[in-house]
Amino acid sequence: MTPIFALVDCNNFYASCEKLFRPDLAHTPVVVLSNNDGCVVARSKEAKALGIKMGIPIFKIKQQIQQHGIQVFSSNYSLYADMSDRVMRTLEDMAPRVEIYSIDEAFLDLTGIQSAVSLIDFGRQVKHTIDRWIGITVCVGIGPTKTLAKLANHAAKKYTATQGVVDLTDRKRQRKLLALTPVQDIWGVGRRLSARLQAMGIHTALDLADTSAKSIRQHFSVVLERTQRELNGEPCIQLEQIPPTKKQIICSRSFGARVTSRIQMGQALCEHVTRAAEKLRKEQQQAKLLTVFIRTSPYQNNTPQYSNALSAQLSRPSDDTRDLIQLSMSLLDQLWRDRYHYAKAGVVLSDFYDIGTYQAELFDQPSIHTNSRQLMNVVDTINHSGRGQVFFARQAVKKGWAMKREHLSPAYTTRWNGLIQVN
Repeated sequence: MTPIFALVDCNNFYASCEKLFRPDLAHTPVVVLSNNDGCVVARSKEAKALGIKMGIPIFKIKQQIQQHGIQVFSSNYSLYADMSDRVMRTLEDMAPRVEIYSIDEAFLDLTGIQSAVSLIDFGRQVKHTIDRWIGITVCVGIGPTKTLAKLANHAAKKYTATQGVVDLTDRKRQRKLLALTPVQDIWGVGRRLSARLQAMGIHTALDLADTSAKSIRQHFSVVLERTQRELNGEPCIQLEQIPPTKKQIICSRSFGARVTSRIQMGQALCEHVTRAAEKLRKEQQQAKLLTVFIRTSPYQNNTPQYSNALSAQLSRPSDDTRDLIQLSMSLLDQLWRDRYHYAKAGVVLSDFYDIGTYQAELFDQPSIHTNSRQLMNVVDTINHSGRGQVFFARQAVKKGWAMKREHLSPAYTTRWNGLIQVN
């Protein structure tokens, strides 16, 4: 049976989440900012119509914000994650197999579903259900490969006549759309690769599809060859229901205010380690290698510059936050230099092991923490319940270095005090 894939993509996701709980902003331009309220990372359709570019620093559009009444929001990650989870759980109820590709995208396996309902009708049903149940608008692209489904989704967003759903299973429709699509718009190609392709006379997706797969492999890579084959309807990229295990976990943030105190730097690193350890436990892994890095801002030429990183191994793999904090503080003691204005710090966990698989050496030190797993499970359960917060003594209560988020919206769906009150 010929495989059929669908790509469901939320439109302007961050901006849509902000608008969802603010009906008064239904037709108002909205932008969402990056960490420390630096640059625009999401735009509503109204903001796009005003010419607001992705990635532009906020200070460059202050005049436009005032002139057009653009509403500005800081990134509210807890809200976006919760709304994403609602969308993905709804999709899992509607399709037999789902691959969560990103926070706002998912691939569905629709193989065989056309025997019961037309693919266009199913796509419209998905779109209607997500809109009605959650309030988020999506576009649906359908094709015999993941690359063609991605291309169909691109067309569903670009061409309003499609009403947000495109079925690209027909060969003639495929080639017509391929001829209209610049090669740089193909999933996984990008600007640098497209420049080399254009130098070979490959300007559209159809040009790439009609090029010999052998030639593509010789001049580029097997990855681009897979893309070329997928454009011709040959499935080469399978659905991944279980995400591959991470090779490393990185937690870092630029500071909202420069850090000059060793104590504050330690508090910030403890915050990063705690978050990294939570992610590690969620992956059901243990880490043996920890890297700590600190640096000043490379964009401030009038201040002394310093950047450094150090790594060290635990005596045995661990997912216990206490082990990781202790090692990170030891590394910070070696890294720290006074008289610098630090702009960023972070930690990297790597060298992962499945729980219970590490073979200890004869002289390895046994863990000093009894019932470690039970304690960490209790901490995670409390912290994810939304009813309270447990933190380690080295973490700060007041975080003067915390990320700047002056336009942060409430946690409408994850905190009791963020619930909307109706009079």
